[in-house]
Amino acid sequence: MDILILGAGQAAASMAARLRALGHDGGITVLGDEAIAPYQRPPLSKAYLLGEMSLDRLTLRGEDWWRENDVRLLTGAKANAIDLAARTVSTSQGRLSYDQLALTLGASPRRLPEAAGGYLAGVHVIRKLSDIGRLKPELSAGRRMVVIGGGYIGLEAAAVARKLGLEVTVIEAAPRILGRVASAETANMIRNLHEAHGVEILETTAIERLEGDDRLHGIKLQDGRRIQADLAVVGIGVNPETALAAQAGLEIDNGIACDSFGRSSDPSVWAAGDCASFPWQGGRIRLESVGNAIDMAELVAANMLGATKKYVPKPWFWSDQYDAKLQIAGLNTGYDKTVLRAGSGANSSSVWYYKSEKLIAIDALNDARAYMVGKRLIESGKSPAPETVSNPDIPLKELL
Repeated sequence: MDILILGAGQAAASMAARLRALGHDGGITVLGDEAIAPYQRPPLSKAYLLGEMSLDRLTLRGEDWWRENDVRLLTGAKANAIDLAARTVSTSQGRLSYDQLALTLGASPRRLPEAAGGYLAGVHVIRKLSDIGRLKPELSAGRRMVVIGGGYIGLEAAAVARKLGLEVTVIEAAPRILGRVASAETANMIRNLHEAHGVEILETTAIERLEGDDRLHGIKLQDGRRIQADLAVVGIGVNPETALAAQAGLEIDNGIACDSFGRSSDPSVWAAGDCASFPWQGGRIRLESVGNAIDMAELVAANMLGATKKYVPKPWFWSDQYDAKLQIAGLNTGYDKTVLRAGSGANSSSVWYYKSEKLIAIDALNDARAYMVGKRLIESGKSPAPETVSNPDIPLKELL
C-alpha cells in the first residue's frame, strides 16, 4: 500500500514516523512546498528569531532518518490537483499515485488587504522559515515596530523585538488582547508583562490603513491618529489550507471535514493537524497546536493501517514571552467561571476555567506545578471545588 502525505510539517513528520513504527512496509512519500525538510514552527517567533536556536536544531529529523526509514521526501514541490477517482495527485514534480492520501497542509496567516497596505515592504507575517528570513534583518535596535493583533504570535514577536531594542506598539481592535483565546485575568497578566518591558498596547483600536509608497512608514488609525512605523508584524490569525481539498470535492467545514477517525468525505483521504476539523462535544473543532498535529497524525497513521481509534484531543499549548512561560491545558470554550490562584514564585499565578462546575482548562504563568496538576485533573475528569483551587494554603498535590 502506497501512502502519500501532502504537506511537510510537524504532522507529516509524525505520521511518517508512526507508519514505519507500526510496521508499514509500503511506500511513503511526503511532499512539501518549502525547500527544507519538516521543521518546528513554534521557535520561529521566539528562539530562532532571537538567534538562540540554529537551523539544524529547528529541523525535526535529519537527512539520514528519511533515508534509513525509506521515506521519500519531496521538498520544494507544489501539489496542484487531486483526482479522487484516479487516486492521483498532479504536482510540480509529476503525477503521484496513492492508495491512501493524507492531507497535512497546515494553515496560512491572514493578511491585511492590499488596498489597506497589507503588502507594502516592511509588513510581515510569521508562519514559515522564509517569513523569518525576511523579518530578522529588519529587527535593529531603535527602530519602531507595530504589531497588528494581540494574539500569541504577535505578542511573542513583540517580546523578541523589545529584547532586541526596538520600540514596539501592539494594536488590538478588540476590547482586550487575547480576547478569543484567554480570560480577562490571563490577558491582564500578559498585558502587565509587556507594559513592564516598555511595550505600548492599544486596545479597542482599529486600523484604517497602512501608509507608504512602496514601503511602510506609518499606520493610520480609524480615529484619525497616525503612528510612525519602520516595520509591522501582522498577527490576526490563520486560515486552514483547504483550497486543494475543496477543488477535489472534499467536504469543508472550518477546515477539511473529517470524522472521528480522521477520515475525510472520501474513504481513501485523511487529514490531520491545523487543516483538519473533527467532531467534538456535539459540534466540530479545529485545533492549531503542536500537540494536536502530533497526536492526530499518529492516530490517522494507525487508522490508515486498519485501526479504528477515535480521536479524543488532549489539548496543550504554550507561549514564551521574555523570561515568562505561559502553559495552557484544555480548552476554555464556553467557560462560565474563572478562578485565580497565586503561585509560589514571583510573577507566578494560574487561571482555572470552569463550565457548569467542571474544570475544563488552565492557564499557568511561570507555574509549572499548577500546569501539571491542572492538566492531570482535566485529563482524568476530576474537578476540585473552585474555592479549594483559589486557596493558596491548600497544596496543589491535594487537589489530585
